[in-house]
Amino acid sequence: MPEAGRDNNFARKLLLTVGIVCLTVFLLAVLYFTFDVLLLIFAAALLAIFLRGLADLLHRYFNIGEGWAVLLVSGVFVAILAGAIAFLAPDVAEQVRHLREELPKSAAAAANYISQFGWGRALIEQLPSIDDVRANVNASTLLAGVGGFFSSTVGAIGNFFIVILLAVYFASEPRVYCRGFTNLFPLDKRTRVREVLFAISDTLRWWLIGKVGSMIFIGVLTWIGLLILGVPLALALGLIAGLLSFIPNFGPIISALPAILLAFIDSPIKAVYVLALFIGVQLIESNLVTPIIERKTVELPPALTIIFQLALSVIIGGLGLVLATPLLAVVMVVVQMVYVQDVLGDRDIKEEHEKEV
Repeated sequence: MPEAGRDNNFARKLLLTVGIVCLTVFLLAVLYFTFDVLLLIFAAALLAIFLRGLADLLHRYFNIGEGWAVLLVSGVFVAILAGAIAFLAPDVAEQVRHLREELPKSAAAAANYISQFGWGRALIEQLPSIDDVRANVNASTLLAGVGGFFSSTVGAIGNFFIVILLAVYFASEPRVYCRGFTNLFPLDKRTRVREVLFAISDTLRWWLIGKVGSMIFIGVLTWIGLLILGVPLALALGLIAGLLSFIPNFGPIISALPAILLAFIDSPIKAVYVLALFIGVQLIESNLVTPIIERKTVELPPALTIIFQLALSVIIGGLGLVLATPLLAVVMVVVQMVYVQDVLGDRDIKEEHEKEV
């Protein structure tokens, strides 16, 4: 009997181990195949936090019911978005079309200029020639590219409306979803889970407020600066700079490239002025807006932010690069509160945070 008991105990442990391994593999597979969907849900939660923050201000200062406040804020947001598309879309679309026509000319002018230098000729020799590009392009690849462009564009538009719809639902009844999530944990852990969720929400709310202000600031200042410098398509370039500033580190670099290339059409010195403009705008933003954000949110180490952005961009693509920074902010809050404070018992971080607040 003792041997039979040991055999049964071993069999149970073996089955339990196999079950845990299979469950872990299954969860990892589900996470891998649904990660894009999870990122869309996270994007909707970000927008919901922003809408809910504005609705709470209306509820607090104008004594409007929470449901009506969320509905009003969502309606105003959609109206502003639709109005901006209706009024700006024709001009921006025309400028973007013109931008696509002028960029190859600008690139050619830049290539001719840097080819005067030894390092420039060495760099250009490493790039594929126009003949090689044309040789690799045929009707089938062209049609596949066009089909991929339209499918990705339609998918992006559909995802955009899905995010807005989910955000409105999340913002309307946040307590229902928070309660459902906390009910997944044991009774003695639910209070702490609610504290973590509140800290995440507060961190993301202030991060979003500062980021929206930063985007408007960078977009308007870049547009005005490009107008003063006489760079064509200033409106489209300013809009691109404002939107891409949502992506730290890489967004400003990506937005500066088309403006610098366009400035090369007039003269290389104008391209230098445009580069100085983008650097100046980023310096002003980093010394005015960024400190305000960091006072209300967790401080994200720059090197860790870049590593996280690169990792998500490789794994997911563009959407991962866009959402990498707020995701890292969530990870930092969870690590500080759950691991450092609860598991390691280090409460100094909590006390310092409370003193700062």
